[in-house]
Amino acid sequence: MSDGILSKAATMEIPISSNGDTSSLPEDDGLEQDLQQVMVSGPNLNETSIVSGGYGGTAEGIIPTGTIKEEVVRGIAVEKFDIVKKWGINTYKCTKQLLSERFGRGSRTVDLELETQIELLRETKRKYESVLHLARALTAHLYSLVQTQHALGDAFADLSQKSPELQEEFGYNAETQKLLCKNGETLLGAVNFFVSSINTLVNKTMEDTLMTVKQYETARLEYDAYRTDLEELSMGPRDAGAVSRLDAAQSQFQSHKDKYEKLRADVAIKLKFLEENKIKVMHKQLLLFHNAISAYFAGNQQQLEQTLKQFNIKLKTPGAEKPSWLEEQ
Repeated sequence: MSDGILSKAATMEIPISSNGDTSSLPEDDGLEQDLQQVMVSGPNLNETSIVSGGYGGTAEGIIPTGTIKEEVVRGIAVEKFDIVKKWGINTYKCTKQLLSERFGRGSRTVDLELETQIELLRETKRKYESVLHLARALTAHLYSLVQTQHALGDAFADLSQKSPELQEEFGYNAETQKLLCKNGETLLGAVNFFVSSINTLVNKTMEDTLMTVKQYETARLEYDAYRTDLEELSMGPRDAGAVSRLDAAQSQFQSHKDKYEKLRADVAIKLKFLEENKIKVMHKQLLLFHNAISAYFAGNQQQLEQTLKQFNIKLKTPGAEKPSWLEEQ
């Protein structure tokens, strides 16, 4: 077998040898999840298509309709059987490779730099999800506070009208609560905008990249499965049947190698752009969050309103069911 067959470019095959030590192995639930991922991509039996033609032709050589239907049904059945067969073989090879890796009897191709970046992304996503959860909790608390201040202001205003001896005291307390309520609504708009932007970053941008990562990891498993298959056939006898199987294995290996390398490149590009986008988004959102919170608790109404103008945030208009927290580009 030529040296080009197992060219690894920036990757390397790392043999797995536990020597009976299973402490470093993932938990069983992790293995179960990986097996489910291997099995989940079932064959697409809806890919079969029929193209009919010949309308308007001569009547010569007409085949009975019943015969055509039988041939079409037979053709569809054979095609779908081939799809299921190929999927079954691929699933078997991938499951065998996965188990071999997990129990120390095989090797896997590892791109150390890329996998380090992928793990860092997953860790970053977990931390950002925690921030998102806390920011949503803060939004809920702020909303309750604003609602309470609004109700308290109304109660003070009512008592100001009905208590002449305390009219002034109730009156300025009502005005204070009204002002606090207005500032609270402004802060709520800023925090909601922060939450919306972090949610987009975590659950759309990062998730999109991780979907490509999952495709890459599946392609890596397939690549190693067919690489192992090719290596085993290469070490076997070279009779006519073996040569034919070896040629087929070489072709399948090359196909999966090309797919793996393409997805590896796709992941590298997406990780690069994601990092750039994350820095840009978080720089803006953290500045917004800091300025809004600082202005609110300093009681600086003018600075608070200026912060929303700076980031093009529009507050909920009276009568609107929901505010629009979309960022204006």
